[in-house]
Amino acid sequence: MPLSTDPSSGHSASTYKRVMLKISGEALMGDQGYGLHPPTVQRIAEEVKTVHDMGVEICMVIGGGNIFRGLSGSAQGMERTTADYMGMLATVMNALAMQSALEELGVFTRVISAIPMDQVCEPYIRRRAVRHLEKKRVCIFAAGTGNPYFTTDTAATLRANEMSCEAIFKGTKVDGVYDKDPEKFADAVRYDTVSYDDVLIKRLGVMDASAIALARDNNLPIIVFSLDEPGGFRGILAGEGTYTRVSG
Repeated sequence: MPLSTDPSSGHSASTYKRVMLKISGEALMGDQGYGLHPPTVQRIAEEVKTVHDMGVEICMVIGGGNIFRGLSGSAQGMERTTADYMGMLATVMNALAMQSALEELGVFTRVISAIPMDQVCEPYIRRRAVRHLEKKRVCIFAAGTGNPYFTTDTAATLRANEMSCEAIFKGTKVDGVYDKDPEKFADAVRYDTVSYDDVLIKRLGVMDASAIALARDNNLPIIVFSLDEPGGFRGILAGEGTYTRVSG
């Protein structure tokens, strides 16, 4: 989408009014093999602030794989439901870290959890979350959907639909969707656009199948871009940079 310039504010104004940013927990690790890397969290927060300064209302969902991944826990013999709940709690920790980094930059932020824990964040109430967005607060949705067997990809798609977001921005380590893993195959080809059905049929690994089907059923486009590229999030909103658009 192209940008228009608002001369009164000095900022560019995006034609997207409300978006969902989905990032993995691993994106917060930096070069570490586990946990949170504060400089990386700060860099991502600065990226979010540049888009927020354009007047865009921002929702976020952050995975928990840098702390605990439910699927890997269940693979090691833990009960799947328990492992998934532990993964949900990991996403709350990541959301609180991102909230702290954003508020240090002067961006008002609310962490909203699908699992009530009133001492540290708000419970999910759709109308309240919409009001936060209207007041230009960043809303970070934590604890997935609140149910086991659903990934944070599905949670991001669900919340994006509930919040009437115009697109999901999926930040990854690569600059789009490829026909095969570009880190393993030098001849991998990047798609500029790809359909929901092709993502499912070819198993392109953009998001899990439930998330793709939910986005398809509600005609919600998914923009896949590299989170490691400085200014990438803002650049995509300007119609610049390299990315893949998943749509109908």
